[in-house]
Amino acid sequence: MKSLEVRVCKWLSEEEFKELIRYADYVRREGGCSIFRVNKSKVARERADIEELVTLLNEVGAEFDEASLKDLFPPSKVAELTYDGRYVYVKFNFFLGEDLREALSEFKLKYRREDRLFALYPYYYGSFIEALRKHGIRVVDKTGFLARVELSARISLKVTLRDYQREAIDRWVKNGHRGVVALPTGSGKTLVAIAAIAETGERTLVVVITKDHVKQWYEELLKATDVPPEMIGFYYSEEKRLAPITITTYQSAFRYISRLAPHFGLLVVDEVHHLPAEKFKAIALGSPAPKRLGLSATPYREDGKHVELFPLMGGVVYYKLPAELAEAGYLAQYEVITVKVGLKPDERKKYLELKKKYRDLVNGAKFEDVLEAARRGDRRAIEALKLVTEMRKIVQMSESKIEKVKEIVEKEKGAKIIVFAHYVDLARRIAEEVSGYLLTGDTEGPKREEVLRSFRERREGVLVVTTVGDEGLNIPDATVGILVAGTSSPRQFVQRLGRLLRPSPGKVARLYEIITKGTAEELHAKKRKDLSIVSEFEPQEDRS
Repeated sequence: MKSLEVRVCKWLSEEEFKELIRYADYVRREGGCSIFRVNKSKVARERADIEELVTLLNEVGAEFDEASLKDLFPPSKVAELTYDGRYVYVKFNFFLGEDLREALSEFKLKYRREDRLFALYPYYYGSFIEALRKHGIRVVDKTGFLARVELSARISLKVTLRDYQREAIDRWVKNGHRGVVALPTGSGKTLVAIAAIAETGERTLVVVITKDHVKQWYEELLKATDVPPEMIGFYYSEEKRLAPITITTYQSAFRYISRLAPHFGLLVVDEVHHLPAEKFKAIALGSPAPKRLGLSATPYREDGKHVELFPLMGGVVYYKLPAELAEAGYLAQYEVITVKVGLKPDERKKYLELKKKYRDLVNGAKFEDVLEAARRGDRRAIEALKLVTEMRKIVQMSESKIEKVKEIVEKEKGAKIIVFAHYVDLARRIAEEVSGYLLTGDTEGPKREEVLRSFRERREGVLVVTTVGDEGLNIPDATVGILVAGTSSPRQFVQRLGRLLRPSPGKVARLYEIITKGTAEELHAKKRKDLSIVSEFEPQEDRS
C-alpha cells in the first residue's frame, strides 16, 4: 500500500487540496509534509486514467514513485475523436472485441483499414460519447464541436402561446427535446419553434426552404421575442454570417453543413417532409445537435420516406388536423367542393389512344413495377412513363378545366382567389383568361415580391400559382382556392387548403377541386381520401 502514498511538502492552496482529494484520501501530517493515499475507487469514479493523475501530482509538487503507481493501474482505454468536415473519426488505443463491437453497432461505424480509424456521422456524436463512457472508455474529443452551446443572451417571448402550441412544446420536451410537430398552415408552427428556441436557450440553426422563408423567420423572431437583431444571422447565397440564431436554406445547409455543424445545439428544420430526400438527409446526419425540432403541415410522404424522419428527428410528437383547429376557432371554417368535368371529344380520343399504347407496353404490370423498371433503364418502361406524362398533360390542360376555372372565378367574384396549377403553360393560360396575377418557379425574386405585394393590397382578384405556391405563400385574406388537378398527395392537399385558413371574423373558406371524370385523377383523389390523415377534411359534397 506504500506505493499508493504521495507526499506534498509545500503549502497547498484550498483549490489544490480539493483537487487532490478527488482522487486521494488525506492520511496524516508528517515531518512538515502532508501524506495522501491514492484511492482507486475515486479514480474510477472520476473516470480518470493514470496519465491524468500523474499530471495532477506533478502540478501540486507531490513526491511519489511514478513507476510503482503506474503498475497499480492498467493502461486506460482511450477513444480519440476528430472531425474532418464530413465524418467524426474515432481512433481506439486498443482492439475492439466482439462484445464491444456489438454494443456499438447502433452507431453504424465504418472501418478505414488504411489508417485504422472508425468513421461515424456527427448525428451520433453525443450518444456515441455517452456509450463509450458507459463502457469505461476515456474520450479525448478533438472535434471542435462546442462543449457549451448556450445563446449569448437568453431571449423571452413577447406573445402568449395558444393552448395547442404550449401542448406541442411540452410533448417535444418530454420526448427529450426531439421530434416533429405537425400543424396545419396558418396555425403558428413557426411560433412553436421560436418558443422552443427561447425555452432551451441554445444556439440554434434554422433550416428553411427558400430565401423568402429566411426573411419571414427573421421578422417572426423580432416580432415574437426580445432578441436583438445582431443575434440573428443569415447563411445563404452571398450572405453568410454565423450568429447565435442562424437561418439558412436547405441548399446552403446541405452545401455548408461542415462549417455549420460545430456551432449549434438545437436544429430546427422547417417543412421537414423534405428532409428524407437523399441530398437533404446529409443535413440531419451531418449535424451533432442533440436537440431537434421538425415542422410540417403533414410530414407524411407518398414514397414512404417519412419513416426516415423518426430516427433523424425523433418521430411525430404532436399532430393536429385543420378540422380540429377550425372547430376550436383557431383556423377559418371551410368546405371542400369536388367538381367533375369531362374531356373534350378530341382530348378524350387522344387520351384513349395513349392509354392503349401504355397498356400494350406494360402488359398488365403495376405502375410501381414500371417505375422501378424505368429506373433500371428498361426502354419499354421508359417509353411507358413518357406516355403517362402525355396523358397527364392532356387531363390537366383540358379546355373543360379552364372553362370550369373561369366559371368558378365568375361565381366567386369579389373574393380573393388562389388557383393552383401544375404546368407553367397552364398557369399562364389561366392567368390570361381570368386577368389574374401569375407566380411560377421562373418568377424572379424582385418580380415575385412585386406580384405578392400587389395581390395582398387588393381586396379581390385572382392569383395563379404553380407548385411554388404550395409552401410559404402568405395571403391571409384569401378565401377561395381552386385545384385545377385532383391530387393523390395528402401533404399537398393539406398545404394548399392551409393557404386559405388564416382566421378572420365570419370567414368561411372554400376549396374547389376540379377532377376529370374517367381518368386517373378520379383514382388519385380516391387514394388520398382513403388515407386516414386527411379523412376529417374531405369533400362533404360532390357537385358536377
